[in-house]
Amino acid sequence: MGETAGKEKVKKNFFKGLKAEFNKIIWPDKDTVGKQTVAVIVCSVALGLIIALLDLIMKYGLSFIL
Repeated sequence: MGETAGKEKVKKNFFKGLKAEFNKIIWPDKDTVGKQTVAVIVCSVALGLIIALLDLIMKYGLSFIL
């Protein structure tokens, strides 16, 4: 029976520590989130275009060689 009380204490300490860690988080403001979102989308599109261009070059290059 003493085991159950020990587990409850561990759970309480865990959630207390979890809440303390969540309070340390610094959340970004709307402007920062917007800028980072645009940056990620632009980089993703640019990388997609580069990969598509390389794929196209390799496709036509191999068909020309073969």
